[in-house]
Amino acid sequence: MKNKKLFWIFALSSAVYFTQGIEGLPAQGVFYYFKETLNFSPEKIMLIGSLTAFAWLVKPLIGYLIDNLLSKRTWIFISLALDIVFVLFLGLMQMPLVILVALLMISSGNAAFRDVAVDGIMCVEGKKYQATGKIQSVQWVSILMAGLFTGIGGAWIAQKWGYQAGFLCLVPIYLLVGLPAYFYQEEKAEKKDLPSATLFTDLKRLFSDRKVLIIGLFIFLYKYSPSFGTPLFFIQRDSFKWGKMWIGALGTISTIFGVIGALFYYKFSQKLNLKKWLFFSVFAGGLTTLSYLYYTPVTAVAYDLVYSLVGMFIFIMVMDFMARHSVKGLEATSFALLCSINNLAGVSSNLSGAFLLPLIGLKWLIILSAGTSFLCLFLINKIE
Repeated sequence: MKNKKLFWIFALSSAVYFTQGIEGLPAQGVFYYFKETLNFSPEKIMLIGSLTAFAWLVKPLIGYLIDNLLSKRTWIFISLALDIVFVLFLGLMQMPLVILVALLMISSGNAAFRDVAVDGIMCVEGKKYQATGKIQSVQWVSILMAGLFTGIGGAWIAQKWGYQAGFLCLVPIYLLVGLPAYFYQEEKAEKKDLPSATLFTDLKRLFSDRKVLIIGLFIFLYKYSPSFGTPLFFIQRDSFKWGKMWIGALGTISTIFGVIGALFYYKFSQKLNLKKWLFFSVFAGGLTTLSYLYYTPVTAVAYDLVYSLVGMFIFIMVMDFMARHSVKGLEATSFALLCSINNLAGVSSNLSGAFLLPLIGLKWLIILSAGTSFLCLFLINKIE
């Protein structure tokens, strides 16, 4: 890459997202601890998962801090240092459930700060070089490559030692990711030109922007559908009798297909008509959801592989769409706002799925989830 600065933008984005992916290393161990040691139900595990995602719902506030206080690079260094402290706590001490969940929430908050900071860099620099789609493709290839380790590695660690060892394995990763952050030089021009602005005026500017509101509502409706992923995981363990290592191996193979989807988006990102592709992806989402009505050991494998490829292409397309519509001067805040809406849809999906599962059962939950996929269609033509 001839442009040295662009190289370090790609390197930093890649490193931060790889770290975000490898942070899933303890996830299988935590899941098995909740399911098989504490005997929690799917609904309870889904609820805890929603709690730990809270920081990702307030990303606009995090974005405001990052846009106005210190530099984006400095926030990345701060989050990495705090990450090391908290994973040492999680890895070295056995804690009561309340403290464990609290630390998971705080650790998730550190990751959110790091994510918002590097996404702010992506929006500023990506729009400058017309490379938002390419940078995000590299980001998600990196997070998926990390998934290759977390699939098999997470299963192996969960089976041999439990979730605490997974947290301790993250310490050297946090140390290494600081290298590209050191070499990336952030220009002063990236900071806001309005030092007198306040959180209230910035948020008012965003929430009075009709385009941002329409895009935000579209993102929520596009992403929202009652979740049924955790019950499928229970089926794999309890009905299919799949072992931890096979589940981890399938996750790893699916990740490879996701990488292929991300590479396809890297190649074609600058040639796509995003509105047209978003329209077709709505129908694709509804049909793939309905396919889970027929869930067998064979179809489970097929769904994981095919939908990983297609789903990653569509996912990066949505993220690229949000990056291109970030507000100038408030890149970290506005992109974080749209990502928070995206995350709110995910949490709402989890909570509504947990609530509806015992009331209507898995079959009708899948049908309802497919139906909600089409709620966003009326907004596509309103997006500029």
